[in-house]
Amino acid sequence: MKEAIINSKTQATRSRGQIATRELLIKAVGTLLARQGFTSLGVNAVAKEAGVDKVLIYRYFGGLPELLRQFGSSGEFWPSVDELTGWKADALQQMPLTQSVPMVMRNYIKALRNRPLTREILAWESVERNELTKVLEEVREKVSMDLFQAVRIDSEKHPAVISISTLLAAAVNYLVIRSRTINQFNSIDIASDDVWETLEKTITTICEKCFGPENQ
Repeated sequence: MKEAIINSKTQATRSRGQIATRELLIKAVGTLLARQGFTSLGVNAVAKEAGVDKVLIYRYFGGLPELLRQFGSSGEFWPSVDELTGWKADALQQMPLTQSVPMVMRNYIKALRNRPLTREILAWESVERNELTKVLEEVREKVSMDLFQAVRIDSEKHPAVISISTLLAAAVNYLVIRSRTINQFNSIDIASDDVWETLEKTITTICEKCFGPENQ
């Protein structure tokens, strides 16, 4: 009995160690991407940043692509559907588009502005493209598709919603990336909370114009 208890404790300790090591590796990926971009990302560099043997990357993730995918899905990099809907997907389904789309966009803006690491990685992605960037693109595309499904927006039935949402998201992406190093755009301070509050109100106005009853 005593031996079984000891074995159980040993197994629990080993399991906690594995979880901690996985988290170290996932965090190391984000740190390296933000600091050096994709061209410097490799098994050796990630292992060194995490302070572990590179063999653990293969043991726990099977290789660098899956490790990157886990980083992309961890919530550290990209907001989940729950975060984008404010954990109110069911309520959003009952709202008119004039309310639901602005709400999602507000959550999206908040998510990106609260993730300086993500802004750095998005900036690197704009100048680099390789097999690793595609992994994070796949993660984001899946979240987008899951989001539309969660709020019941069909791309075939609602092509205008998809198009307008895409334009709004692209504008947000550009402005949050630019605000990392350059505060001014078109004479407004894009690093200012007050300016972003105004931009969010403008998004609501756009949605009201595009998705109002007269356009249904």
